[in-house]
This record gives sequence, C-alpha cells and structure tokens, in this order.
Amino acid sequence: MLINFSVGNYKSIRTLQELNMTKTPAKEKAATNTFSIEVGESSHSLLTTATIYGANASGKSNLVHAVRTMRDIVVSSSKGQIGDGLPYDPFRLSKSTRNEPTELEAIFISEGVKYQYGFVYDENRILEEWLYAYPRKKAQKWFLRAWDVENQKYAWQFGRFFTGEKQVWVNSTRPNSLFLSTAVQLNSANLRPVFNWFAHTLQIATPNGWNINFSTSECEKSERKSKILDFMKKADASINAIEVSSELFDPSTIPSDMPNELKSMIIDKMKGEEVVELKFMKRDDQNDMIPFEVEEESDGTRRLFSFAGPWLDALDGGRVLVVDELNSNLHPLLVNYLVGFFHSKETNPNDAQLLFTTHETSILSQDVFRRDQVWFAEKDRAGASTIYSLSDFKPRKDRDDLESFYLSGAYGALPVLINERFPAEDSQCGDDFEEAHF
Repeated sequence: MLINFSVGNYKSIRTLQELNMTKTPAKEKAATNTFSIEVGESSHSLLTTATIYGANASGKSNLVHAVRTMRDIVVSSSKGQIGDGLPYDPFRLSKSTRNEPTELEAIFISEGVKYQYGFVYDENRILEEWLYAYPRKKAQKWFLRAWDVENQKYAWQFGRFFTGEKQVWVNSTRPNSLFLSTAVQLNSANLRPVFNWFAHTLQIATPNGWNINFSTSECEKSERKSKILDFMKKADASINAIEVSSELFDPSTIPSDMPNELKSMIIDKMKGEEVVELKFMKRDDQNDMIPFEVEEESDGTRRLFSFAGPWLDALDGGRVLVVDELNSNLHPLLVNYLVGFFHSKETNPNDAQLLFTTHETSILSQDVFRRDQVWFAEKDRAGASTIYSLSDFKPRKDRDDLESFYLSGAYGALPVLINERFPAEDSQCGDDFEEAHF
C-alpha cells in the first residue's frame, strides 16, 4: 500500500512536492473509500483512490512520470553498465536547478512492514540513498549512503537490524546503481520485500494505457475469462462471449508485398511460436453468435478491454495502480465505472489502490470522492508545478458542488486561455484572473 510519494527537481516539478494517501479525520465514505491496516504496533488509515486534476502541461502527468522513473531505476539500475546514465531530467527553467539533483521518495507498506525509501541522483551518479523500516512504531535505520564530494567516495551507515553480506553488496554497487537493487540481485533477504513492492505491487500504465496482450492472455484461463467477460458486459451489453484461440505461426499469413528482409526477420522470430486470436461474440437477431475482430470495435471498447486484465489483477492482488489520463477514449460513465471497483469492499477486498490523472470533471463530486482524495496540479509564472489537495480549501461536506467550483476557478489548476480577438489591454478581467490563479 502507498502512504506517501514525494518528488523534487524533476521535469516541471521544481521544489519538493508531496502526494499523501493518508486519510484525513473526515468521516465521509470511510467505509468504502478508505481502509485501515495494522502494521506492527501502528494503525494506518489510507485512501483507496486519489485523482489529480489540472490543465494540460500543468505537471500532473509529470507526477506519474516521477513514480514510473523511481520504479524503473529500482528495477533496472543494477542491470546497467558502468557508463550508463540515469534518467535525469531536472527543472530547466531556473539556473539554480538545471544542474541540481533530483529527489524521489516513497513511503509504503510491503509484507506487513512500513518502509521509507528514497534516493537523490543526477545524470551519472546516485548521490544519496536511504531506507528506514518500521516493524514497530519507532523507525529502524537500515542503511544510508551519501557521496562525499571532498573525498570522492561514498560514506555508508548501516543499522544493527539490517543483516547480510553488507560489505559484498557495497563493493558490488556501482555509482549509477542503487544499493537496494544490487543487494537484492545478490540475494538480500531483508531488502526483497522493498524491491518486490516496486517490481510487482506498483503497476504503472504506459503513456497510452495498456495494450490488449495481458487481458488476452488472462482470457486463456477460464476463471479469469469469466471475470473479464462480466467486466465487459456490465459496461457493454452487446458483448455476449469472448473467444480465444491459438495456433502455430503460419508464414503464409505474412503479406506478400512485405520486403523480403523484414519477412525473414519475422519468420525467424515467430518460428514455433503460437499466435493468439481474440474475438468478441455478439448475438444477431436470430440469436446466433457472430464473431467480431478486435479491430472492428470502437476505441473505447478496445481500451476498456485493455484495462480489464490489469484492473482485475490489481484488485485481486491488492496492488497500487497508477494511470495517466484515465479518461482518454472512455465515456465519463466508464471512468466512473472503473473507479467504482476500488470504492467497493466487494470488488476490492484486498485494499488495492488507484492513483490517476484525468480531465473528466463529471466524476469530480462528493458522491464519488472524499475531499482528501482530490488533488490539483498547477504551474506558477516561472513554469514550476505545485501539487495541492482539495482539502486545503475546506469545501463544505455534501454541500459544495466540486465540479462547478473547480470549473469556475475556485480551486485553480485551470488553463488560462488567451482570446486573440481581444487585445490584453482591453480585457477588464485578465490581470485579476491571472493574479487569482498564480
């Protein structure tokens, strides 16, 4: 479970920004939109979902990118070569930050223990790395790593509760790799739950969502296919069945006009492989089942199917799902439908979490979200993004229309539109509007 994520000096995010998944004292929708978990001697009350609104290029997607970047570095840094650079992209609109390091930190629960893990890095080197564990209330320092510029070497600190071949792992950790990743690769039992949280519990959609491959492979399992079919039928009543078949790759199916070199490459790669074919079945007016190719379906139906597998997998596994632009190619009611899975104890018995960005304001309602589940991203005059919570505005419970208030500018995080038909000096509200929102 995710408790907190923070990022600083990354893309449009200049100063350290924080998104908190901890429940506030507010009591609305506590039974459906929140959950409590006992960790050691402490209890944590967390949110099942959080959504981020903001104008295009406001920085909301960059928060998702930061989560993905942290995961990628954790999962892959130990596999790189000494000369490989790190994915470094600082805030470049200020001379004081464009050469400064990026900071990433996550606080989360994995296998019944709370962890606080983070690192600071630039293009070529991990400059700092730290891990604290909370098997009980008090923090245990497991390790600290910091680059000593004066002596051109790392200073290391280890806590007494962190065990294993520490010196071997230190000697094997390259400047551009994480100690966490290296130690796990060398069989650290202590660090495995931390690594697994990033590698398996944290699931992030690509910029275009998911392709249909995972959902298709899930449909090869009868029990999972039944759940995916139910998932689809509730959103699209025209689909009556899903058929998945597989057969060995047939080179004769390659178009004859394809260049020979490319054709040979495909044949070599696919030789002996099985090709999976997916069809949606629909009843005609004679009650006969008619197959439809995936390509014949609408963008919305294809996107919904691509979500079905990862969505149900996340709910079953109690994972943390992160999605950018959830509303893309989906009707507003389908967005509400997808979010609703996380707000039901029946469909979300394992306390999975969803973090997503969207422009879809029809679900910006106290009927759907608690006030602490809604976040905004906005850029200031210098182009730096700020992430802030709706709770900061203290909207009245069950009274304020969140969508109307947001679209009227009460919460900021809206695009500033310049109407070219009217010169700026003739506008009676331009300066006041700009001052109110920046």
